[in-house]
Amino acid sequence: MKLTSFTDYSLRVLIYLAVDPLRRRTIAEVATAFAISESHLTKVVHFLGKEGLLANVRGKGGGMQLAVPASDIVVGNVVRATEGRAMPAECFGEVPACCPIAPACRLRGVLGDAVDAFYAVLDRYMLDDLVRNRATLARVLRFEPRTRHG
Repeated sequence: MKLTSFTDYSLRVLIYLAVDPLRRRTIAEVATAFAISESHLTKVVHFLGKEGLLANVRGKGGGMQLAVPASDIVVGNVVRATEGRAMPAECFGEVPACCPIAPACRLRGVLGDAVDAFYAVLDRYMLDDLVRNRATLARVLRFEPRTRHG
């Protein structure tokens, strides 16, 4: 199953912010770190804000940060929200499939099981699990996490 770039960018934004959750960051900073278009990230950040995952502040001194602790963000829920309904094949669509074997085909059940297994694995991980190597990520992303007092 291939994730959309929207989901990929959503996860990258969340990871970036989770590395240093005490600091507000800008779309420009994230775009630079990942070499992604700011206009694409703006849509992602707006969506994540509407989903309650980000606290977005506009204007001078604005930016974004996690709205909830990384330990409360389930990776599977993020992927479900950004991907929408799983459609591994035409027969999963709203309109009945025009495949001639649809009435007798067992592939739909197999693919459904595969999608369930995919999400079951993602549901075992929280955003915090993805940033347990904060110091390494901070170096790679070229910033140092602040301490709670700094």
